[in-house]
Amino acid sequence: MMSKGKKFFMYAFLTIFSLLSIFPLYYMFCAATNKSIDVIAGKLIPGTYLIENYKSLIANQNLGLALWNSFRNSFILTVLCLLVCSIAGYGFEIYHDKGKDAVFTVLLTAMMIPFAAVMIPMFRMFSSLNMVNTMAAFMLPSISTPFMIMMFRQASRSFPHDIIEAARIDGLSELAIFFRMFFPTMRSTYAAAMTIVFMNAWNNYLWPKVILMTNESITMPMLVANLLGGYTVDYGMLMLGVFICTIPTAIVFFCLQKSFAEGITGAVK
Repeated sequence: MMSKGKKFFMYAFLTIFSLLSIFPLYYMFCAATNKSIDVIAGKLIPGTYLIENYKSLIANQNLGLALWNSFRNSFILTVLCLLVCSIAGYGFEIYHDKGKDAVFTVLLTAMMIPFAAVMIPMFRMFSSLNMVNTMAAFMLPSISTPFMIMMFRQASRSFPHDIIEAARIDGLSELAIFFRMFFPTMRSTYAAAMTIVFMNAWNNYLWPKVILMTNESITMPMLVANLLGGYTVDYGMLMLGVFICTIPTAIVFFCLQKSFAEGITGAVK
């Protein structure tokens, strides 16, 4: 049993930590509802300028198009990444080959290479293939990521191999084993991976900015960056854009937070 003193300090610490974590979101909301001059002055209470900031935002930026592009890109990229990385991770663990560990080591080594180091070579490659301003060029570098493959390989280790052998004896194909047996038991892992991939895809700014050069391809991070341009910055409108950009990822995380924790720790139901 924990003593009352320890409980008090534990709850006090958790309360302070929670308030510090929530404060940036609270400040973001307050700034989105105030005039720019009030934001600069450091006003920390909600204002009444939310509608005006929203009108200014949709008048100066194509908010609807940016939201649609971000949702579409993030959804398609998440589905493709989960499919490719889960099959790769499953294959690395289930199938036996002398060279698979060497290939996996190369994949893990690739995690240490910063994206900025390969961004220009990738752009030149896609440019030579006439793929600039295409969805394929935007998505191909992110469809298969070493971290996701490693995550699914770790999850596959807890999947009983005897079940796979029994299914093969019963005549199930390899794809049927994957989709009918492996896939349903890894729901928590898929939920955790979906959260990570969706958040990364939604918040991705640098690569879309480089490879997608038309106004019709604008995403929410690019829209927020545009609000910082010019000689003057409307901080109320800027913070409203940031707040809107934050909502989808927050919804995805809170809806999947239980499965996210289980998937990260390798739990299998």
